[in-house]
Amino acid sequence: MAEPRVLNLWPMRVIQISVPGGPEVLTVGEEARPGPLLDEVLIRVEAAGVNRPDLLQRKGAYPPPAGASPIPGLEVAGTVVSVGPTATRWTAGDRVCALVAGGGYAEYCLAPEQQCLPVPAGLSMVEAASLPETFFTVWSNVFDRGRLAPGEVLLVQGGASGIGVAAIQIAAALGARVFATAGTAAKCAACERLGAERAIDYRTEDFVQIVRDATHQRGADVILDMVGGPYVPRELSLLADDGRLVFIATLGGAKSEFNVREVMAKRLTITGSTLRNRSPSFKGAIADRLREHVWPLLESGRIKPVIHKTFPLEQAAEAHAELERGAHVGKIVLTVGG
Repeated sequence: MAEPRVLNLWPMRVIQISVPGGPEVLTVGEEARPGPLLDEVLIRVEAAGVNRPDLLQRKGAYPPPAGASPIPGLEVAGTVVSVGPTATRWTAGDRVCALVAGGGYAEYCLAPEQQCLPVPAGLSMVEAASLPETFFTVWSNVFDRGRLAPGEVLLVQGGASGIGVAAIQIAAALGARVFATAGTAAKCAACERLGAERAIDYRTEDFVQIVRDATHQRGADVILDMVGGPYVPRELSLLADDGRLVFIATLGGAKSEFNVREVMAKRLTITGSTLRNRSPSFKGAIADRLREHVWPLLESGRIKPVIHKTFPLEQAAEAHAELERGAHVGKIVLTVGG
């Protein structure tokens, strides 16, 4: 039987989803501050990232995993205030950012200690809060599942998104050739400033032809796709022999038709993943690889968080509306407290 969770007497402000619906269903409430169990840490939150899975949860389309907090929010940055009885990696006072399965839109948040990383030197808490969900997702999908290697070609669909700006910077810094798609000339320019060799306006340009021409008809080795739907046949045609198509979202639709013979002839790999329901040990292994390969790039300034806008916690509804408008480049972050 699981150990009962201890609730402290002190209340904390949280964002609650009153009923499934639009941004207006997000309301400020109070709940008891939880206490950490076993290898958990309790973080006093200073900033929390806003991500598309939060929008889906708000709409009732992406419920939290069993045992996770129903409070939205998948990434936080702040200070450790207490640790569970078996936690050994962190102590009170440590500045951390963390990937969580829920609970981020609150003054205090629990996280398995394996899923925490130190706030990179030189970064603010707002910048640190923008990292975990996107960086864990990019590493797991582009480098673990997609096996992107130096010198290979990566196409990032949705390059101006939080995921996109992280993927462009990390892949370029680690030696890949990067192409990206975006929906406006300004977003394309931003992608190129971040390291994309060429950004393609998907509204007016053909990403298949442009990447083929730039690679002497060879195509892309890895495509990171958050669109799905009608993009899939075009992406498969663009992949080089032994190429990998990696799905992380289905903004354009969850179903598609494609030519299986093309997959066989070019020995293509079609894969994808979700991260939220994976185990702390799985996420902890990603955290270890990020700390080894990516945190030095952040601390040296070679790659930088891209913050579009911040909102105070009580304006979470406005933050969701801003994300849904789709005009952002980079991340939207909630600030908590002073």
